[in-house]
Amino acid sequence: MSFATEWLSQANYLGAFLVGLLGGVHCFGMCGGIVAALSFNTQVISADSLSTTRATAQTSKPASQLSVLFGYNLGRLLAYSFAGAILGGLGAGVVSLLDIQQSRRVLSVIAALFMIALGLYLAGLWQGISYLEKGGHYLWKWIEPLSRRFIPARHFYQAVPLGLVWGWLPCGLVYTVLIWTLSAGSALQGATLMLAFGLGTLPNLLAMGLLAQKLTRWVHNRWVRRLAGGLIAGLGLWMLLRIL
Repeated sequence: MSFATEWLSQANYLGAFLVGLLGGVHCFGMCGGIVAALSFNTQVISADSLSTTRATAQTSKPASQLSVLFGYNLGRLLAYSFAGAILGGLGAGVVSLLDIQQSRRVLSVIAALFMIALGLYLAGLWQGISYLEKGGHYLWKWIEPLSRRFIPARHFYQAVPLGLVWGWLPCGLVYTVLIWTLSAGSALQGATLMLAFGLGTLPNLLAMGLLAQKLTRWVHNRWVRRLAGGLIAGLGLWMLLRIL
């Protein structure tokens, strides 16, 4: 691997981490209720749509809260990595069948455009990414029932498989980075890209579990969302300019 190629790979991983970190304003809306419920060892009762998710709080020890939160997030990161490996391998297969340079270029342009769209979505300026989430609901209807056997998650070993399932939650943020993995170059690089993204989401989701009420007002601030969205759109523009 040349120095330039290695540098670009490292830049991609850093970019994916930053997308996960900055995308916390979206994570709170999608997963905040779930994570807050897990942090109190609550029972999450989910119907066919996410809008019907409810939680009833119970008390739990701080050590137990952290164990459950770490287990849930470990499962979630494993799910992301597995999905990234699938899409990264698929993209590599497409590249091997077609003209290598041109097909990878096209996949990279698509990924950059989706990143720009994601930034606009998080900033509240354009809702096109929401169609990705709506499409994901059809798959989620089949996957979500698997999580019910692990609810309520009272310890680490219940939380890990719960995270594995909930890692497939319909999310425009996750889907956009998955599209990015198509141009990663291999299954391993796709998995690593999604792992970097997942690690970026980790601080926000752990904080949600422990400081959910205090963070609510901050993440719903319009300017916070616009700043995060603008930075992600800027990253997408940088990716596009780098390709062109």
